[in-house]
Amino acid sequence: MTDRPRLTTTAGAPLSSNQNSKTVGRNGPVLLEDYQLIEKLAHQNRERVPERVVHAKGWGAFGTLTVTEDITRYSRAKVFAKVGGKTEMLARFSTVAGEQGAADAERDVRGFSLKFYTEEGNWDVVGNNTPVFFVADPYKFPDFIHTQKRHPRTNLRSATAMWDFWSLCPESLHQITILMSDRGIPVDPSRMNGYGSHTFSFWNDGGERFWVKFHFKTKQGHKTFTNEEAEKVIAKSRESYQEALYGMIEAGHFPKWDFFVQVMPEMEAEDFEKKTGWSAFDLTKVWPHGMYPLIKVGEFELNRNPDNYFTDIEQSAFNPSNVVPGIGFSPDKMLQGRLFSYPDAHRYRIGVHYESLEVNKPRSPVNHYNRDGSMPFGLRTNPDAYYEPNSFGGPVEDPSVEEPPHRYSGQVGRYEYRGEADHYSQPRALFEMFDDAHKERLFKTIAGAMQGVPQFIVDRQLGHFDKVHADYGAGIRRALAAQQRDDAQASLTTSHSAEAAE
Repeated sequence: MTDRPRLTTTAGAPLSSNQNSKTVGRNGPVLLEDYQLIEKLAHQNRERVPERVVHAKGWGAFGTLTVTEDITRYSRAKVFAKVGGKTEMLARFSTVAGEQGAADAERDVRGFSLKFYTEEGNWDVVGNNTPVFFVADPYKFPDFIHTQKRHPRTNLRSATAMWDFWSLCPESLHQITILMSDRGIPVDPSRMNGYGSHTFSFWNDGGERFWVKFHFKTKQGHKTFTNEEAEKVIAKSRESYQEALYGMIEAGHFPKWDFFVQVMPEMEAEDFEKKTGWSAFDLTKVWPHGMYPLIKVGEFELNRNPDNYFTDIEQSAFNPSNVVPGIGFSPDKMLQGRLFSYPDAHRYRIGVHYESLEVNKPRSPVNHYNRDGSMPFGLRTNPDAYYEPNSFGGPVEDPSVEEPPHRYSGQVGRYEYRGEADHYSQPRALFEMFDDAHKERLFKTIAGAMQGVPQFIVDRQLGHFDKVHADYGAGIRRALAAQQRDDAQASLTTSHSAEAAE
């Protein structure tokens, strides 16, 4: 024996050998009684859990949030209670469309999810590296995701499906412009911003509510790839983001982000819509910084790599319904849909007690009446207090953390707003910020992404770009024409080469 730990079965019994199966004689058949072999093979068959439907390919690390400014006038959340206060956290970054084996450096929106282990429970911000999204209503989210996945017949990605959907949903224009711009392929997770994207809410000790947007600004500076640069990276490694994030933290170069909020008093939402023409809760729109400037909260850094990728990152479960007293929701339709879909996805993928796993477990006390089900890890409850109300010392509610009622509300119903909403002015403002070289790259990127798409869909999408700005549509038409000339020349060259070979 050495001072190394003794190998055991999962039930704790020591193993005499981990090298050879038990057989009848030297060359005889393997025995079913070799329970150690059976356990090993059976466990291997179950080593994977279903991958995420979206955001399957991801990279993550642990870190620390430090509050540097006093925002207690907006929120009573204890995570913000003290300037200089620190909170342990976990971050996971990801692509949206690709499966687990996809390349890291593909052009795609990046997920940007944060879990803060606060003293009053876990607070999760489940966002992206863009401040907007393609759709504003959860009814359309499954449809959109279908266009990003594989065609049922070909089992290939379909540019036709993607552009068909986008051309029928002009609300997607703002996000398309960001995705196809220079910021569409960050070189690694540390070189991109993060956003809560949705409108959330703060509420303070006085019962006042504020609508808020969360912004996380990279302190490393933005750095991105062109399509051509990304292709060269992918040719060498499909794991470039994992290599970069893991490597910089192992080397002690801890990436950091500044944390800001935009804040809108609750009853200003109606005036905001009158002034701008769009809802403060529309996920396809941003709040102009001139109207609602960024307010500094603090910064976070990532300073510890996971010890086990599967247990700490693959089984991590970020959930926008994880809020703490002082932080709440809003009428944002997409947010309302995600409040159901995210925890439901975790229950399917990991299990009903997914928040009892170490990586998801709150650092604060947990007391509830959820019982039984598959794998109730570590649940230690009073056996006589398994219902509520009870007379046996079970946990009780705390009225002091009751969220104030929403004063901003309306009649319940299904309202069509897309036909009336302005989908063009914000993409126009973004487009006009680009210099000529950036615009040319944007035109070329979009033209390349439209390759193989039926002309009637291209024409429909071009009509939307024209409404954003005449130069936008015209530039893409020039890029499409140039692409067609290049393709024709390449075809002619190939044909001449073939004739010469004959």
